[in-house]
Amino acid sequence: MNSKDRAYLRGLANTVEPILQVGKLGINDNLIKQVDDALEARELIKLTVLETAPSDAKDIAIELANNTSSIVVQVMGRKITLYRKRAKDSKININV
Repeated sequence: MNSKDRAYLRGLANTVEPILQVGKLGINDNLIKQVDDALEARELIKLTVLETAPSDAKDIAIELANNTSSIVVQVMGRKITLYRKRAKDSKININV
C-alpha cells in the first residue's frame, strides 16, 4: 500500500467511530474473531485501546493485523484503524 492509498483510507476513517475495545484481557481468540467479522462486514474499522490493556496501541495493532490478514492504516493515540479488502463487493477501491 502506498502513501496515497493510506492517506485516502485515513480520510475515510475520520467519520468512522470505534466499534471495538481492547481492554485488560488484551488480544484473545474472541477479540480476533470480532475484528475479523467486523473487517468482513465493513472493510475499514476503528478500535480503542483502553488504559488497562497489557501493551501499547501500536503493538496491539500489529498483532491484530497479523492475526486478521489486515493492514494497519494508522495508530493515533489509543485509536487503531485497520483495513482489509473484502473478497467480493468491495466498497473501497485501492490497490492492495
